[in-house]
Amino acid sequence: MDAPTTASADSGPDGGSGWFLPRGTPGPDTGGPAQEAADAHLPGPRPVQALGDNASPDALLVRRTMEEIGPVADQATSYFYALLFVRHPELRQLFPAAMDAQRDRLLRALLTAAEHIDNKLVLVPYLKNLGRGHRKYGTRPEHYPAVGECLITALTHYAPATWSAEAEAAWVRTYTTISQIMIDAAAEDELKAPAWWLGEVVAHDLRTPDIAVVTVRTDHPYPFLAGQYTTLETPWWPRIWRHYSFASAPRSDGLLSFHVKAVPAGWVSNALVHRARPGDVLRLGPPAGSMTVDHSTDSGLLCLGGGTGIAPIKALVEDVAEHGERRPVEVFYGARTDHDLYDIDTMLRLQRSHPWLAVRPVVDQRRRLLLPDAVREYGPWNEYDAYLSGPPGMIRSGVDALRSIGIPGSRIRHDALEELVAAAD
Repeated sequence: MDAPTTASADSGPDGGSGWFLPRGTPGPDTGGPAQEAADAHLPGPRPVQALGDNASPDALLVRRTMEEIGPVADQATSYFYALLFVRHPELRQLFPAAMDAQRDRLLRALLTAAEHIDNKLVLVPYLKNLGRGHRKYGTRPEHYPAVGECLITALTHYAPATWSAEAEAAWVRTYTTISQIMIDAAAEDELKAPAWWLGEVVAHDLRTPDIAVVTVRTDHPYPFLAGQYTTLETPWWPRIWRHYSFASAPRSDGLLSFHVKAVPAGWVSNALVHRARPGDVLRLGPPAGSMTVDHSTDSGLLCLGGGTGIAPIKALVEDVAEHGERRPVEVFYGARTDHDLYDIDTMLRLQRSHPWLAVRPVVDQRRRLLLPDAVREYGPWNEYDAYLSGPPGMIRSGVDALRSIGIPGSRIRHDALEELVAAAD
């Protein structure tokens, strides 16, 4: 499943971000470095006064620039790209041919990442992961100064009221910090892993007219953890990558499986659902994501999976089973209709095999009850760690519902950095 807001369906790690920077709302598949950044949400801008007394001087200057840029973000983004491709035409090949769908997100997310430069606890792991992921585009250390140069020029042009020598120095330091974290992470990763793996499609199971389970065999061993996600590129849309969660725990035969839902205007998702067949070869980026099981504790698992968001939840169940644990696992499987419960048979088979597992389908049209509301009917959940995967709206409402019934944010796991940053602030 497309990883994303969470890593699920074609919405997943889709949101907004800078080219090398910051997954998200359902929408068209785009790709390239800008989409990679777009697919790992950071929160929206906060007012300067909301940054608090502990904000660094650089963070305050960055934030003031962002407030001025906000109303003209579209123009600033177009100007940024124009500068980049005119001054450095060699970088154009790193981006997909069609970029219109991502331009409204690109500069906004880059600026937002910069605004959170003080939040090292969340931002540093995020940037390291992004730096590793950008190796597959051919991004090199020498590309970063070009992007920084065009960023500063665009800011100078579109933030004249707040721009000053001090503001420019703050942005240069901020960008240098961000880019160096990514460069160092890529260099470290280059010593131990390829930039991408080749994966041959060995099975294609069309579960519904728009959902397929795609099974892949990679050319080299592919290490990952249950609950993580990767990026996929198809041969039909070069340089366009989308995020999908692994639908199983690591298998002894090395096969990887993904649940893919075709969405309107989703280039990669439609290709994987309607065009891909056994024998086709995909490219896979490195694994990423922190929605994994902590095996050092015996806490129960409360899992909410909506739509193809059930894929990583199934992987987590398999992971618990393989560790031989007897900790309780409660799975709420949400769907709009019975027809959308495309993997319910698999989940019920797992329930029959493992007495510690309970699977509860929640169908909106049947009960007129949303998934987070259904969770409130059961419990208590104070001894459980929570895992959420699905559409962005489900993640947001799910986090709110879980916090309202007493589960602290530190025990709620998903791969939407937007909420993680908010929880850390």
